[in-house]
Amino acid sequence: MTALALLHADDDLLAIDKPAGLAVHRSRLVGADEDYLMDRLRLQVEGPLHAVHRLDRATSGVLLVARHAAAAADLGRQLMARSVAKTYLAVVRGWPAEQGEIDYPLSGSSLAGEAKPALTRWRRLATVEVPIPQWRYPQQSYSLLEVSPETGRYRQIRRHFHHISHHLLGDTSHGRGDHNRLIRQHYGVHRLLLHAWRIEVRHPATGELLRLEAPLDAAWQRLLAAFGWEAALAGHA
Repeated sequence: MTALALLHADDDLLAIDKPAGLAVHRSRLVGADEDYLMDRLRLQVEGPLHAVHRLDRATSGVLLVARHAAAAADLGRQLMARSVAKTYLAVVRGWPAEQGEIDYPLSGSSLAGEAKPALTRWRRLATVEVPIPQWRYPQQSYSLLEVSPETGRYRQIRRHFHHISHHLLGDTSHGRGDHNRLIRQHYGVHRLLLHAWRIEVRHPATGELLRLEAPLDAAWQRLLAAFGWEAALAGHA
């Protein structure tokens, strides 16, 4: 079992570099599995551990874990107050506007029931056209986005970009199968291209502002190189 990379570790707070394809913990949404992030973490770190927010199994990036109940409560208050700044990277089909927002209510994890307010903002960092014919189009257009969800609804980013027809690449639930096949066959990318890149949060004990960043994995790096997008992120270090 591969050890998890820790982006930050002290007596109050851990920041984990969550790999894609690994569920955070057991839940009715995930179902039975043999490997969970929290189980791996308990083999590495002694004492109580509290996951204070979630990332989808398919999403990679920064995940916060409190080391005691008081820290979990403080981080929970920050999340409820929406004072934790979360920045994701996503690759979508098409070229959305250079910046914009999606203000569209979403239901819960059952994908039914009452829809609640949900807001996602984005900024476009780079675009590409690849000369691969598909359907009636001789080439395909994609964009690299910096995405900031202002709320935390179930699969919010994936569902919001589906709503505006700029589906995330690699999204097998809300995306486009033809574009998912394209990145698998031509670029060897077999994952959802959504990454929890950065989090800014106040330390639960000291109040210090922490800026935490998770590096991109090999699949992301491969696609950035193929699309000529390395410089787009270099300017946002």
